[in-house]
Amino acid sequence: MTTTHPAAQVPDRLFDDPEAERRWRARFTAHRVSLPDWALEAPDRCLYVSNASGVWEIYAWDRSTDTHRQVTDRPNGTSHATVSPDGEQIWWFNDTDGDEFGSWVVEPYGGLPSGSTAQPAVPGVHDGYPAGLQLGLKVTAVGASTDDGTTIWVARGGPAEVVYTSEHDGGVSALSRDETLLAISHSEHGDSRHPALRVITVDGAETVAEKWDGEGKGLDAIAFCPVAGDSRLLVSHERRGREELLIWDVRADTETELVIDLPGEVSADWYTDGRALLIAHTHQSRNTLHRYDLDTHTLSTLHTPNGTIGSAGTRPDGTVEYSWSNASRPSVVRALFTDGTDRVLLEPPGEKAPHSEPLTDAFVPTTGGEVHALVARPADAPEGPLPTVFAIHGGPHAADEDRFSAYRAVWLDAGFAVVHVNYRGSTGYGSVWRDAIEGRPGLTELEDIAAVQDWAVASGLADPARCVINGASWGGYLSLLALGVQPERWAAGVAGVPVADYVSAYEDEMEPLRAFDRALFGGSPQDLPELYEQCSPLTYVDQVRAPVIVLAGENDPRCPIRQIDNYLDRLAERGAPYEVYRYEAGHGSLVVAETIKQTAIEVDFTRRVLG
Repeated sequence: MTTTHPAAQVPDRLFDDPEAERRWRARFTAHRVSLPDWALEAPDRCLYVSNASGVWEIYAWDRSTDTHRQVTDRPNGTSHATVSPDGEQIWWFNDTDGDEFGSWVVEPYGGLPSGSTAQPAVPGVHDGYPAGLQLGLKVTAVGASTDDGTTIWVARGGPAEVVYTSEHDGGVSALSRDETLLAISHSEHGDSRHPALRVITVDGAETVAEKWDGEGKGLDAIAFCPVAGDSRLLVSHERRGREELLIWDVRADTETELVIDLPGEVSADWYTDGRALLIAHTHQSRNTLHRYDLDTHTLSTLHTPNGTIGSAGTRPDGTVEYSWSNASRPSVVRALFTDGTDRVLLEPPGEKAPHSEPLTDAFVPTTGGEVHALVARPADAPEGPLPTVFAIHGGPHAADEDRFSAYRAVWLDAGFAVVHVNYRGSTGYGSVWRDAIEGRPGLTELEDIAAVQDWAVASGLADPARCVINGASWGGYLSLLALGVQPERWAAGVAGVPVADYVSAYEDEMEPLRAFDRALFGGSPQDLPELYEQCSPLTYVDQVRAPVIVLAGENDPRCPIRQIDNYLDRLAERGAPYEVYRYEAGHGSLVVAETIKQTAIEVDFTRRVLG
């Protein structure tokens, strides 16, 4: 696209040392795999996502023959897929160039005949943003979101039938093993950040049971018990100010809260016999796994390495499989067997990603509470304060954890300290912390970031004249907001796929995000124009002093391009120092070479403007 904005420079290399140059690129190009998902009744048939082709795509793994096959091959990659319970079909979501808008398609597990393509999976379902999918042997439940709201269909071997529509955000959550009950998440009460649950019959769509915990307390249906005829639904709740668990027998409409004596927050899934739960425990940015026996109410620890569990699940024989990494060691898929032995389960061929530096913890007291930060220093860093990148996570309902990051590692190689800030709004620290940004988003988080920056300077880590604010998505929004609200603090800014003009972003973004914004702000821009203006980076653009680089996807439905152009136009009018990089994809890229290119652009820009 032709633009009058100054284009970012694309460096040929970041390091003069060939080994240093090879090392940072190798962390991105090293083959990686996700935790395999498996067919419920054919557990040897699995799917995973991998970057082995240079683009993140779907792969099939038949364990019985130990054969692997690349399923999808699209210019901008594929990330959403599942396998049918009988293992006969692969479903994957077909969008256009990363715009997230499309439909589910299906193909045989063994592969398509030569010259043929995947076919629409459910006749009668219109395109939309995905809002949940549940597959049974005879029943399919699929949800889609558009500007008109949420629609859910059920198909039983023929055309799909609509079983639910709402102008509010919602989606498909869980299908019972006997395929008679369907759990739906909804926000008919007007708050998509704290959803309610409804269970309906698959045949007739009659309401069986409802559950809502009231204002500010969300419910998440995790899964029905994987035993046919069992109507117990595992649910995550936050009645005591943190994520906990209950089991809801929806036919009897009775529930049992599970008291898990662990700090932090917990999530879970069923063991396949329905007699125990696999508990994932999150505390201070690290995870542990546990088994909770439902008959004896006993909790036992499963011994895994220190770090972060990306995802985990149980096999029919009781083996626990999980993806794991920590800041210094790249991710790997491991298996913990019932005899207590643990080994690498799935390791792709090729060069392994070089290691990086560990993270340490900092707990910074503020008037809003104690902010947890994760800190990394470059290897062999000189004495004294360092140029420091404050890497701000997206979400905002996410959190930085002790996990491997090729992106963090290249900044360390370039001589920067890196500080991650789990600001108010982050998950893993309780409901009050997560919801503290409601009614004042953006500005609240900046208070926490400023406090951590003050700590980093006072501790001797960060050079106050060389502090960089850096983030993507919500982190990109906070970066632009910080440059205008706190101009004296920042020497440079890096904003990937940001919200830059909140009112225009609201007009153009996907409907589920509009619903999220209404819940976050307390209404729409029409309801609360002054608040949206107060929290929009565009409002403060004339105060920006530091050079900034903005990276934006042309097809981004989350942080659309028009509102970014509005912000850039204002920078141009002022003659402010800035650069722009635009790419033909959506909210980020699944192409490894593109990720490397964007990373090199960001590091090179920051080095140049800091001198």
